[in-house]
Order: sequence, then C-alpha cells, then structure tokens
Amino acid sequence: MSVGDFTEKGKDFLGSEKGERTSDDALEKGSDFASDRTGGKYDEHLDKGADAADERIGNE
Repeated sequence: MSVGDFTEKGKDFLGSEKGERTSDDALEKGSDFASDRTGGKYDEHLDKGADAADERIGNE
C-alpha cells in the first residue's frame, strides 16, 4: 500500500460522519488541554484556531 492510498483512506474517513465526530473530539480535547496548561489566558485564540482547523479538516 502506498502513501497515496493511506492519504485517500484518511480523506475518506475524515469526510464521514464518524470522522467528523472524531476530529471534533480531538480538537476539543486539544483546546481544553492547552487552555488548562495556560490557565485560560489564550482561550479566544485557541477557539479561533480550533474553528479554523475544523473547517479545513471536517465536512461541517
């Protein structure tokens, strides 16, 4: 299996409903972790970054 095959499988997964939920959960956990580590100081920036990433990764 080539790298291109793995890339296509990843795109197919992220385009599915399960992939959307998985990516949303991962982004939320990452944002929560970063917020905890920074004491909430950068929550506005973290939210913007998570939203931008979700637009690029997910299908919604």
